[in-house]
Amino acid sequence: MNQYIDPTGGLPGERFRKIRQARRLSLSSVARDAGVTASFLSQFERGKTDARIATLRRLCSVLGFSLADLFNGGAEDQVRVLRQKSRPRISAGPGVEKFLLTTPPVRNVEVYVSVFAPEASTGPRTYVHGDSQEILIVLRGAVKLQLEDEYYRLAVGDSVEYQSSTPHRLVNDSDNTTEVMWVISPPGDSYRTGPVLE
Repeated sequence: MNQYIDPTGGLPGERFRKIRQARRLSLSSVARDAGVTASFLSQFERGKTDARIATLRRLCSVLGFSLADLFNGGAEDQVRVLRQKSRPRISAGPGVEKFLLTTPPVRNVEVYVSVFAPEASTGPRTYVHGDSQEILIVLRGAVKLQLEDEYYRLAVGDSVEYQSSTPHRLVNDSDNTTEVMWVISPPGDSYRTGPVLE
């Protein structure tokens, strides 16, 4: 027998809509990625229809949060403390440890910290993700940032701002471990760069 969830006056749908809009994702693109119609998603967001659990899981997955987050009423407005030892670790390349500092559901801003071993990088080629404002801050060591065909040497305390749609690549070309922080607003596709490992 199929299980349904009553949106209870549209609250989960309204919460979903707020997070979707904060990320500047269109209703049609989210519906497409979740395998539902735009009409259905519109009705869900307005509390006009029920949704199966499997459908809700797919919708939540598109925005990078869990079904529990969707029904945790008001959690997005509460103070949420994340201890360093509890940071979710994200799958990254060889020699790179990547940790999420923003707790789900991620709404207006997304923050990551990455630790790069000597000679480690974000990958062999530049990459893009969405079209968000992205700020990179060097917390420890020094790194080389490539933005299209330009290169920037950044040391501790330095920061740079660019659009995430700009082809970019970061490499620790030093002999020491480096640590950087990324601040991304609004969250785009970057929260789906890899599975949470722990």
